[in-house]
Amino acid sequence: MEMKLHNLEGRARQGYTTWGCCWDKRTVNNADELVLKTSGGTYIPMQSRVTAWWPDGSVKWTAHTADTALMGDTAVVESDSINCNKAIQGQIAIHETKGGWQIDNGFFNFHVPRSGKNIFEKVVADKKEVIAAADCILLLEERIFADGEETRTTRQYVGKIDNVSVIEKGPLQLVIKYEGTHCRNDEEKIPFVIYMKLGFNDKQFRFTHTFFYDGDEEKDFLKGLGVRFHIPMEGALYNRHVKFQGDYGCMHEAVAQLLGGKKFSWSVYEDQMNEKYLGDDYEEIDKVKENMEFFPYWDTYEFYQDSASHFAVRKKIKDANCCYLDCLSGNRTKGGASFGSENGSFAFAIRDFWEKYPSGYTFKGLSADMAEAVMWLWAPQAESMDFRHYANTGYSQIYYEGFPFKGADPKGIACTSEMSVGYFEKLIPSNEELEGFSEAVSKPAQYVGESEYYHDRKAFGSWSLVNRDTMVKEWLENELEHITEFYMNEVEQRNWYGMFNYGDIMHRYDTYRHVWRYDMGGFAWDNTELVPTYWIWFMFLRTGREDIFSFGERLTRHTSEVDVYHMGPLKGLGSRHNVRHWGCPCKEVRIAMAGHHRFYYYLTGDYRLGDIFDNFADAEKALLEKDPMGEFFQKEGMVYPTHARSGPDWSSLCADWMTSWERHKDESSLRKIKTGIEDIKSAPLKLVSGTDFEFDPDTCHLRYIGERATGGSHLQICMGAAQVWTELADILEDEEWKQMLVDYGKFYFLDNREQQEKTNGLVGKRSFSFPFFAGAIGAYSAAAENNKELAECIWHFIVKELSKDGEYIFEERTLENMGNHKELKEIKDLFTNTVAQWCLNTIVCLEFIHEYLPKDFDEVGKLVEREEWYPYRKS
Repeated sequence: MEMKLHNLEGRARQGYTTWGCCWDKRTVNNADELVLKTSGGTYIPMQSRVTAWWPDGSVKWTAHTADTALMGDTAVVESDSINCNKAIQGQIAIHETKGGWQIDNGFFNFHVPRSGKNIFEKVVADKKEVIAAADCILLLEERIFADGEETRTTRQYVGKIDNVSVIEKGPLQLVIKYEGTHCRNDEEKIPFVIYMKLGFNDKQFRFTHTFFYDGDEEKDFLKGLGVRFHIPMEGALYNRHVKFQGDYGCMHEAVAQLLGGKKFSWSVYEDQMNEKYLGDDYEEIDKVKENMEFFPYWDTYEFYQDSASHFAVRKKIKDANCCYLDCLSGNRTKGGASFGSENGSFAFAIRDFWEKYPSGYTFKGLSADMAEAVMWLWAPQAESMDFRHYANTGYSQIYYEGFPFKGADPKGIACTSEMSVGYFEKLIPSNEELEGFSEAVSKPAQYVGESEYYHDRKAFGSWSLVNRDTMVKEWLENELEHITEFYMNEVEQRNWYGMFNYGDIMHRYDTYRHVWRYDMGGFAWDNTELVPTYWIWFMFLRTGREDIFSFGERLTRHTSEVDVYHMGPLKGLGSRHNVRHWGCPCKEVRIAMAGHHRFYYYLTGDYRLGDIFDNFADAEKALLEKDPMGEFFQKEGMVYPTHARSGPDWSSLCADWMTSWERHKDESSLRKIKTGIEDIKSAPLKLVSGTDFEFDPDTCHLRYIGERATGGSHLQICMGAAQVWTELADILEDEEWKQMLVDYGKFYFLDNREQQEKTNGLVGKRSFSFPFFAGAIGAYSAAAENNKELAECIWHFIVKELSKDGEYIFEERTLENMGNHKELKEIKDLFTNTVAQWCLNTIVCLEFIHEYLPKDFDEVGKLVEREEWYPYRKS
C-alpha cells in the first residue's frame, strides 16, 4: 500500500513540514510501519503518528513530519515494516528535570520550565547564549468617559504558564504545548495556548498561538498581543543591523550608521551597508572607534501593518523624551524582519502578516546588552479592538437576525496565528534569506495526494472527480470553477482582511449599493451557514489546486476559532451569521461542528484543530444552556430538558462524535451516535419524522414529539447532514440506517399528495422546500436503487436553480467607477446560501447520478421544461 505525494504548487520547501495520509481498511496497522521515499526510491527520515482509526482497529489517517529539503517536489509513503527505521540517524534529545525539560535538537540547547512566565530560556547555539528567554505580553486598553471627555489607559499583562505538555517527542520533531493566561498583579485576562515545534538540527522555532477572549467588552479593548524574546547583543554598535521586508525588496540599516567623509573614508559606510563585519583587523577601525560618540544610536525600531493597505517602519534613540522618526511606509509587506549583532541574528515572520493586520514587531534595546523583540499579533500602533456589538437590539423582522433581542457575546471566542523565529550565524540575513524565510512561513510546504487517491478511498465521504466528457458536464464544471474563483477574488476586491475577519466570506450581496450587506444584521458575515466549508474542500479534493487549498485553510482557521465559543456555558456552539461574527442571538452547534474542519485536520495533522475537536466532543451539554428551539416551545410538560432537531442539531453533534470516535477509538462517542439512530428508527416515519425532537444531553436520547419542522424541513439537510450521515453509513455498516437515508432521499422529492398517502397524512403540512438543497441525499437514494425518475427530477432542480426569472444567477458583470473601484466585478443579488448548496450538491450528484445527466443542451432544455415537478416545490 502506498500513497504518492506532491508539494502544492508555489509552496516553499524549507525546513520541516507535516502532512496527512489516508489508508484503506485493514491495510495499515500502526504508523511505525510506514516509510517515506523520494520518487527515486531513497529512504528519507520520517516521524509518524495515527490521527484516525477505522472501527476494526486498522489505521485510517496518519500524520507525518519530514525535512522538505530531502523530500523534493514528490515523494511516496508506503507500508514497509522491515525498513521503517532505516533512514533515522540523529535525533532530538530531551531530558526531563525537576524544573522542566532540557532539550537539544542538534543545533539549539535550551531549557523549558514547567511553569512561570517563560516559554523557554537559556537558548544556546554554537556554545553561546542566543536567546535569554521568551514570554507573552498583552496590552488592554480601558476607556473612561466622564464630563464629556474620554480617557484611555493601557494596562500591560505578562503571560503566566500554567501547564506545559510534551505532546510529540520523536527523532525529527518535538512539539510542546503551553497553556496559560496573562497576568497583572492579581488580575488574569485572556488565556492562551501555544504550540511550539522544533525539528532535528532545525535553526528555527515555529509557533501556533491561540488566545481566548474572556474580557469585559465594555472596558477590555485589545491594544496589543504578542510573544516577546529577550536576545543578548554583543560587539560594537556599528556591527548591529536591522532589516525589514517591504513591498519591494528590504530596508536595511545599522544601529550606528558610519557615514564617513570628515572622520574616515566614505568606503566604511559602503562596507557596513554591504553587511561586512567590521572587526579589529578592519583597515580604518581605530578611526571608527575614536569617533563613535558623534553618531546617534538607533535603539528602537517599530515595524507594523496597521491596515490592509499600509505598513510603516519608525525608529528612535533610547532617550524617552525623544521622538520617533518615520523610516519607511508602503502598501503590503509579507512581514519578514530581522536584527543581529556579533552574537548572530534572528529573522522573524508572522504568517498572513498584512492579511491579518494589525501585525508588527518592536525591536528595542538594540544599543544595549539585552535586546527585546516583540512579535505583535495585534500591533499597539493600530486602533484597539472593540469587541462591543453594533447595536443594543436585534433586527429580526427586516435584517434576518435570529431574534429581536441582542445576542452578541464575544466572551469565549478565539483567534489563532502562526509565526516563526529563525537564527542566522551572521550579522544579518541577506535580503534573499529574509524574503525566503518569510515566504516559507507565509506559504509553507504542503504535501498532498492525488485527487483520484482520495476519491477511491472516499476520504470525507462521497464527492466527484472533475469530468468533462460531455458538454453538459463541462458546463457544470465551468460553473463550479467560475463561482469558486469569484469568491476567492472577492476577498481582495472587498477587502475581507484583518485578524477577526480574514478567512470568512459574506452572506448576501446588495446590488443597489454594490457592496455586500456588511451592516444588515444576519446578511453580513456567513459563519459556515449552509456549509461553504464542504463546497470549498470538495473543490480542492477534486482539483488539487493550491489557491483553493489556501482559501479553505483560511476559511477553516477563521470559522473554527472566531465564530465559535471555546469556553464558558456556550462551549461547542457557534454564532449564526451576523454583522459581528459573534453577534447573532442564535448560538448553534451547526456553526461549530467538526464536519467543517476535518478536511484540514486530516490533510495537515494540525494540533490546534485536534484541541478544538476534543473540546467540543461533549458539545451536547451546551444545549442545556441554549435550547435551539427554546423560543418555539414551552418548557412546561417537556420530558427531556432541551431540544435537538434531527438536522442540523443532532446531525452536527454526530459530526463531533464521529470525529472523536475515529480519533480516539472513543466508544462513548459511538454510543451517542447509535443511541440517536435507534431513537430515530423508532419514530413513526423514521428519518422523515420530526424534525423537532426533545433531547437529553446526559443520555443523548431523542424523544419524538410530532411532525413539526421549525424553520422548514430544508434545515434538516442543508447544514451538512447529508454528508455526515452518508459518511457515517459507510463507517457503521448499519443496513437499516442506509435504507433510512435512501427512503428519506426519495421522500423529499415526492409531491405533496404522495407524501400524504405514504404517511397516512401524518407528515401534515410540513414543507420540503428548496429541493436542490436535498440533491446529495436524493442522489444517494437514486444511485442505491437505480431510480432514473428520481435522478432526473434532482437534475431538473439543480439545473433550473441556475436560472431565476430567466436570469442566469452566476452572471458576472463589470461596472466602472463603482464601489471605490475603477472596475468592479459583481454578481447581482448573490446569495452565499444558494452558492454553497448548489456547488456542494452538484459535486455530490456528479458522483452518484452523473449517468442520468443530459448529454447536450437540447436535453437540458427539455428536462428543465418538464412540468410534472413544478407544482410540488418552492425553489
